[in-house]
Amino acid sequence: MENKLRLHYAPDNASLCVRLTLEELGLPYETTLVDRSTSAHKSPAYLALNPNGLIPVLETPSGPMFETAAILLWLADRKGQMIPAIDAAERVQSIQWLFWISNTFHTSLRMLFYPDKYTNADVEDFRAVTRNRLIDQLTMLDQASTVSWRDSDEASIHACYLAPLLRWCALYGGNTEWFDLKQYPNLLSFARRFEQRPAMLRAAKSEGLGPTPISAPSPCCPPEGVAL
Repeated sequence: MENKLRLHYAPDNASLCVRLTLEELGLPYETTLVDRSTSAHKSPAYLALNPNGLIPVLETPSGPMFETAAILLWLADRKGQMIPAIDAAERVQSIQWLFWISNTFHTSLRMLFYPDKYTNADVEDFRAVTRNRLIDQLTMLDQASTVSWRDSDEASIHACYLAPLLRWCALYGGNTEWFDLKQYPNLLSFARRFEQRPAMLRAAKSEGLGPTPISAPSPCCPPEGVAL
């Protein structure tokens, strides 16, 4: 596996979650830029890898994979790191939070970023409702007592998934005044701790994310490609 991984990515997209996991696991990988400025993610060649036309794709010895959570779980299980073992009691809480990040929190953010894909009603009204839902979700995550990965110094696929999402709350989706990470002390501590990890520092350099990419993010200035 180590010699045959290729990440199809765009800067500051969901592929960042996969890059962070690859870096944390120390797996060698190559990258291929998916140029969103030319809609490369909708090209026939890319759709052959991911018929949804979404980023990321990870090419593996078993074939191309899409869906961020699936890729992270596949990587973690094959290395036996960054998530409790299948037969561990802690696996129950770990799996449910991974899918909460993917199916609930990440989905809500997509609704905020691309409201026209989810409603024919007034976009700003839809975004206002979505922001309120995100505030509830952030509050729940900040106060939850079953998220040991949130407060751990150890690497986890949950952290690699959550960190970029927190970044995006402060940068994308129109008006960002609704989001103040200081209102969520546990998440703020998580952000400050995670952005100092060597894997995050390497990823930030590769994608031009700045010195405090999670706790106080600035717009992406990547060496190649664009963040859209």
